[in-house]
Amino acid sequence: MKNFFNHLLQKIGREEPSQPDDSRLFDANINGPGSGSRAVPWSIRARQIGASALDADAGMRQLQVLWSDDKQMKQVPDQTVARLRRYLHFAQVPAGQEFIHQDEHGNFLVILLKGQVSVDRNQTWGERLRLSEAGPGEMLGEMSLLDQGLRFSACITVTKCDVAVLTTDAMNEMMAEDAYLVACLMTVLARKISLRLRVVGARLSERS
Repeated sequence: MKNFFNHLLQKIGREEPSQPDDSRLFDANINGPGSGSRAVPWSIRARQIGASALDADAGMRQLQVLWSDDKQMKQVPDQTVARLRRYLHFAQVPAGQEFIHQDEHGNFLVILLKGQVSVDRNQTWGERLRLSEAGPGEMLGEMSLLDQGLRFSACITVTKCDVAVLTTDAMNEMMAEDAYLVACLMTVLARKISLRLRVVGARLSERS
């Protein structure tokens, strides 16, 4: 994470355009031999789970309303949040669909706009543990998007859900075009990840 912020600060202060391979911070060779499950792009996952397109203007309005009440996101200026629209995919996902799989490599994060999602983890002894339930405004899958690591848990829609999806390719594009927007987003993500890890750690400790 420290290396990420150092790279980001350099891009914010850089006057000349970056070299083509310098902007693709979120790419990694994560599908090589021995790396585990392949990363499934959102375009394929959307087809697998029967997701349908959601009007982008309507989706963005939902997102702005939700984040206006969020303690972390409300610190980001409205005009900055509005610039996210061009980098997001908006979709509606039916109930009962596992859109994030445990132990697969991640290359997208999901922002829940409407509906309910369960966050579960299969334990080594065979138990499926319910870690939490996510509601509108929550981000899911952000950690794997940042470090290209394996997904820690599975996310399943409990009800029909409206979502906004940010892919690795979109993050790279944003990094090249709007480093300030990335800086705002990453600062919020870091805080949310820290809080979530504390909650999950406490839950797992209770069960051990």
